[in-house]
Amino acid sequence: MVEPVDPALASELLAAARAMNAAGINRGAAGNVSARCAGGFLITPTGMAYDECTPEDIVKVGADGTALGRRKPSSEWRFHRDIYAARPEAGAILHAHSPFATALACQEIEIPPFHYMIARFGGETIRCAAYATFGTQELSDAILIALQDRRACLMAHHGMAVFGAHLKEALALAIEFEALCEQYWRVLQLGKPKLLPADEMARVLEKFKNYGKQ
Repeated sequence: MVEPVDPALASELLAAARAMNAAGINRGAAGNVSARCAGGFLITPTGMAYDECTPEDIVKVGADGTALGRRKPSSEWRFHRDIYAARPEAGAILHAHSPFATALACQEIEIPPFHYMIARFGGETIRCAAYATFGTQELSDAILIALQDRRACLMAHHGMAVFGAHLKEALALAIEFEALCEQYWRVLQLGKPKLLPADEMARVLEKFKNYGKQ
């Protein structure tokens, strides 16, 4: 039995979804946002514009895929469920069709260490998950592979997926990720990117272990 939806968390989730659109990293009813909660996670409903949603439209999904609410969950609920199961540090997940991340994803590009901030997302590169039809288990499996030791990935011919410890962090990381994608897109216009060496990325990754911790 799935426990009732937490109205405070539902309101916070809807605010994050609206903020995602306001920041320009998503448009309309595309993309989705979720937050871990007791017994599963809350997620935005399928096919509804966030400005037209209320907290009562947010759906709760259990670990077994059981949905609770007056709406159907996002069609991408499977990869949210699987990320939460595989990554205990994930407290919130954001998926968006942001312009620059999607452009790179449509070229199936892995982002190399052209900038040290790549390390912000957990590794020397940001991978691109193999293409699979939206809403399928195959897509979820591909995303989990791309997210190994990472907090963000591109999704081939689709968009981006990012997770954080909570909704505020997931949104902030998604905005940072889109900025990084834009920077890489612009670098590609100048020619072959010049990359940081592996030893420098190792130093940066070590420094990021305590990044932002007071």
